[in-house]
Amino acid sequence: MPTSFLTREGFDKLQEELDFLRSDKREQIAVRLHEAIEGGELLDNAELEAAKNEQAFVEGRIKELEILLATARVIDDKSIQPGCVQVGSHVTIQEEGSKDKEDYTVVGAAEADPAKGKISNESPLGKAIFNHEEGDKVQVEAPGGTFNVKILKVS
Repeated sequence: MPTSFLTREGFDKLQEELDFLRSDKREQIAVRLHEAIEGGELLDNAELEAAKNEQAFVEGRIKELEILLATARVIDDKSIQPGCVQVGSHVTIQEEGSKDKEDYTVVGAAEADPAKGKISNESPLGKAIFNHEEGDKVQVEAPGGTFNVKILKVS
């Protein structure tokens, strides 16, 4: 199984989700199933079907999280090499030809959230800047085309 890179924060968040799904969510679905079964006709019961579908989804997510967390490599602040972009690094970049600076945190794919400034080390930008240092100019090969960025700060 491939190793998943997670920050401590990401690992804890996924562990919290797993704990919730195993306890509260399973209990909620059991109540829904029980009420749907008591509620009437078993052959044509839309609520029973919906509850079964939700149960299947939740059990699949539980299995996914168990595997992800079992194979995860947690990156902590102590293991980050100063000045070099790695999982867990906070990076400020500037696209060539732009005056705008962009701030990102490089994280593993499982906790990526571009809207919150968390980019995956497996994304085109994450791959391009990975293992580079402050001051480096790198070329990013993205689906929308190629562009260059300068790494202004790594912390």
